[in-house]
Amino acid sequence: MLTLIGLLTIGSLVALLLIGRMSPVLPLIVVPLVGALFAGFGPQELTAFFNDGIGRVTAIATMFVFAITFFGVLQDTGLFRPLIGGLVRVTRGNVIAVAVATAVIGMLAHLDGAGATTFLLTIPALLPLYKELRMNPYLMLLLLALGAGIFNMLPWSGPLGRAAAVTGIEVTDLWRPLIVLQAVGAVLLVMLAVLLGVRERRRIAAAGTLGDGSAGDGEIQSLDAPLSAEAQALLRPGRLWLNGLIFLVVLVSLFTGVLPAGYIFMIGLCVVLMANYRGAKAQMSRVGAHAPAALNMGMIILAAGSVLGIFTGTGMLTSIAQDLVGVLPASLVPQLHVVLGVFGLPMELMLSTDAYYFGLLPVTLEVVAGHGVEPASVVYALTIGNIIGTFISPFSPALWLALGLAGLDLGRHIRYSLWWMWAFSLVLFAVAWAIGLF
Repeated sequence: MLTLIGLLTIGSLVALLLIGRMSPVLPLIVVPLVGALFAGFGPQELTAFFNDGIGRVTAIATMFVFAITFFGVLQDTGLFRPLIGGLVRVTRGNVIAVAVATAVIGMLAHLDGAGATTFLLTIPALLPLYKELRMNPYLMLLLLALGAGIFNMLPWSGPLGRAAAVTGIEVTDLWRPLIVLQAVGAVLLVMLAVLLGVRERRRIAAAGTLGDGSAGDGEIQSLDAPLSAEAQALLRPGRLWLNGLIFLVVLVSLFTGVLPAGYIFMIGLCVVLMANYRGAKAQMSRVGAHAPAALNMGMIILAAGSVLGIFTGTGMLTSIAQDLVGVLPASLVPQLHVVLGVFGLPMELMLSTDAYYFGLLPVTLEVVAGHGVEPASVVYALTIGNIIGTFISPFSPALWLALGLAGLDLGRHIRYSLWWMWAFSLVLFAVAWAIGLF
């Protein structure tokens, strides 16, 4: 009976997250509550479940709230604009160089972990260049999506935070083993960009348009131009070196683990605000500008904590896993996380990020736990197989923003990018397996 209630609860939760007609916070809170009540648990047990679940994710939610605000303020200062704008100007006119720069820009622009910011920062700068060179804009979107996907493994980007909320593992502990994989992914992406750039140059030459790779005399937009007066007033070009130093110190502190991640971002936010914006009004204005994104992610993580507390406390996951083990072939059970990881990217077309991490991951953890598989290994297998496809998913709001900015079609993006992205994720998956992540 508990297995049936658990399956109905998880199925309903995933369905509501997929439909997307309401904020993810609502089904994350309400659906498990209803399931627990149907299973016969009362207020006293629910209180214990809630306290246990929230206790596991408080540090993660704190980290996200301050990390998103910290990187948002750094974006306001214009820290990343000169580097990205310089790459756009340097690669002007060379199709292969433009492809490589697009991949690098996609990674750099995603340093704040926000997909919307990534596309807002890059597409207006790159699209005129692609049009002038007659390059396929779907190539631009593919390379930006792959670059952002690699850097989506950063601890403040979302997927690792969700995984940390489910497993209870410190998010920076999950991230450190992935640094090598991110470096390998960056190199592989540059190599892929060269390959696709060569292919694109041949396509342009075959079409008889700008096949020599030379640009015309049309004006190329840069990151220095299309800014509102308000955004211009927030830039701090004279403090570029100082903001770069703050950014570097925060990253080194995260890597070394000298302090908890949340506390590092608290301190970093204080320093970057004091260094760039004087007075309480200006500082609170910057905090308020990024508060919606920070609060939204913090609420999702806290709501996920309540989900985790109820699923664990009621025994639903354990019951589902025990019954599932009895149905699956014995040889498949210990490798279930690996099998799901291989198909992680195509599943991104069917499951939202929340459904993947709060629906599929907990059940997989329970199924393989009895075979000595470490939770971190399960996270790596499911995450690496899935995360590269973040920006091919129709459930990604940032992707819809990118499509709107570039005037592109989702169906054509999927047809153009799916096989390249899946192949890329499988290569990273193999590298992760080779270095012992799972």
